[in-house]
Amino acid sequence: MLRGQQTWLPSQVFGWTSSPESCVGEWTELTGFRLNCQISVLTERMFKHLRKWFVTRFFGRSRRRARLVSKDGRCNIEFGNVEAQSRLIFFVDIWTTVLDLKWRYKMTIFITAFLGSWFFFGLLWYVVAYIHKDLPEFHPPANHTPCVEHINGLTSAFLFSLETQVTIGYGFRCVTEQCGTAIFLLIFQSILGVIINSFMCGAILAKISRPKKRAKTITFSKNAVISKRGGKLCLLIRVANLRKSLLIGSHIYGKLLRTTITPEGETIILDQININFVVDAGNENLFFISPLTIYHVIDHTSPFFHMAAETLPQQDFELVVFLDGTVEATSATCQVRTSYVPEEVLWGYRFAPIVSKTKEGKYRVDFHNFSKTVEVETPHCAMCLYNEKDARAKVKRGYDNPNFVLSEVNETDDTKM
Repeated sequence: MLRGQQTWLPSQVFGWTSSPESCVGEWTELTGFRLNCQISVLTERMFKHLRKWFVTRFFGRSRRRARLVSKDGRCNIEFGNVEAQSRLIFFVDIWTTVLDLKWRYKMTIFITAFLGSWFFFGLLWYVVAYIHKDLPEFHPPANHTPCVEHINGLTSAFLFSLETQVTIGYGFRCVTEQCGTAIFLLIFQSILGVIINSFMCGAILAKISRPKKRAKTITFSKNAVISKRGGKLCLLIRVANLRKSLLIGSHIYGKLLRTTITPEGETIILDQININFVVDAGNENLFFISPLTIYHVIDHTSPFFHMAAETLPQQDFELVVFLDGTVEATSATCQVRTSYVPEEVLWGYRFAPIVSKTKEGKYRVDFHNFSKTVEVETPHCAMCLYNEKDARAKVKRGYDNPNFVLSEVNETDDTKM
């Protein structure tokens, strides 16, 4: 081996060295000179991050679990083999159907409804002028009174239909009293135009003011954490209201979705289990002016009771959290949803503080720490915590020994008077 040649051991390349001191010791013995331990530590960290990036980049997508509810609240579900008769139900409730449409489809219907009605009534006005022989190709006499003044073709008929339905009233084209058909058509188009305007404008206004948009300003933490709170093992989630306007009568609850097998052998996919979330003041009528940390107590009735820190990532479940409330500005009810899979539940962490008080006496919310977590000492599992509490309680109590028998001893007085 050449003097001064640097030798890389497999333990150093793949991060097998247990400590920087042992790394320096190995290098010193093989190379004959001391190397800075910080170089080895940085090398280990670099390869560790490279391995983590490689696994996440190429294998992370295949390990991604399917969600019923996405992080922003959208439901990942589709309906198949729906009968054609059942599809007609959507047209019966046409108002809700239009409101649920996406904006691109809604605007297409909006433009098509107005352009279609204008062109349709334009054809009718052209037919009236054609039947009454008002068009120039019929060469009407000088004393001829047309049904509609100055309709010379299909284009002028379309313009008159547009002016009539949107009540522009330029005064150049107008209906005369010579045709009852034209008067009836004018009345019919005016009434139908008001109905179309009311429906389409109302649908767009209702789409804009839907409480679903208010739900976009309610955000949940990226991860859920499990740690001790008040001496109990709890699952905690942070939720924040990004607006200063409150949600009145807010109610928080959760559903645990997982696949279960009944004693009869039936497999139930997306079986729902109730998860109760509370805050210190209860789970209803929340004062939702600042971010809140909601928690679920992991006790004997909780589905998380038999899970441990090592077995949690191997579990197959989806925790869906709901927040219902009434919008203060519009008095409309809204619902906010999000979900957490096992990879997004961190065992042994708590949320970093987010609310502070300034020198001016104002309360400041730092959303930079909204989803930030801090590692804390946490029991290995819920059963470990409760067994520890039971052991401490037994020490304070006394127990009878069934093998202990108390025998009475007759005392004799040997002293005789």
